[in-house]
Amino acid sequence: MPKTVNLPLTDKVIAELKTGDNILLNGVIYAARDTAHKRIVTALEKGEPLPFELKDQTIYYMGPTPARPGQVIGSAGPTSSYRMDIYAPRLMAAGIKGMIGKGQRTQPALDAMKQYQAVYFAAIGGTGALIAKSIKRAEIIAYEELGAEALLRLEVENFPVTVINDIYGGDLYRQEKAKYRIGI
Repeated sequence: MPKTVNLPLTDKVIAELKTGDNILLNGVIYAARDTAHKRIVTALEKGEPLPFELKDQTIYYMGPTPARPGQVIGSAGPTSSYRMDIYAPRLMAAGIKGMIGKGQRTQPALDAMKQYQAVYFAAIGGTGALIAKSIKRAEIIAYEELGAEALLRLEVENFPVTVINDIYGGDLYRQEKAKYRIGI
């Protein structure tokens, strides 16, 4: 049975999340990809204003497609998370507590999750049309000129994810792979 988590994430909620937990997220998440991440980190380094308050927020690594008439958003599937790992430790240091994407994370990102008490959730790749049904509102809040890589604010309801990396060093991908190693 999935757990329901209301956003933004709190330290108490994060402490209760364990690798393998199925979660339904409710509240606000921010969608950003490579170029938006780079701009946010550059703004942080220069001490410039940010497009949103990072503390306790969750970022979804997503490349949306245009919405059809009457829809909030088009397909909204996850993109490969490792591409954001060059920026993720700095964003966690600034307050990001949750990240959503697909695929494994690099060791620096995993180390930062433990250090800054952040979690990584996976959304199922290839299910962007279904995931989009959980997005009740979408608006561009920065970097509109980037098109599909613009920074979005998404209001979500029962957004399905799985905890891959928790604050205790758990890693669902590594744990599951280890179950199938024979004589290695």
